[in-house]
Amino acid sequence: MSKFFLSNSEVIRESKITCPECRHEATEVMPTDACQFFYDCKGCSKVLKPLTGDCCVFCSYGTVKCPPIQEGKCCC
Repeated sequence: MSKFFLSNSEVIRESKITCPECRHEATEVMPTDACQFFYDCKGCSKVLKPLTGDCCVFCSYGTVKCPPIQEGKCCC
């Protein structure tokens, strides 16, 4: 098994998301059953959206990919 794809018991639920605009960092709990398409930065209020090719803001700006991706599932 690849170290990128984890079993259900090993899914990491928290990710530190960093705003590309102001570099504010916040640790957030990720949803386990859906993508999060928008995130309001707590530093500058910019609305973050996923980068092209990513399914959610955590995959684009977080330290940990979203739970569906961790499990090897497409979440979109």
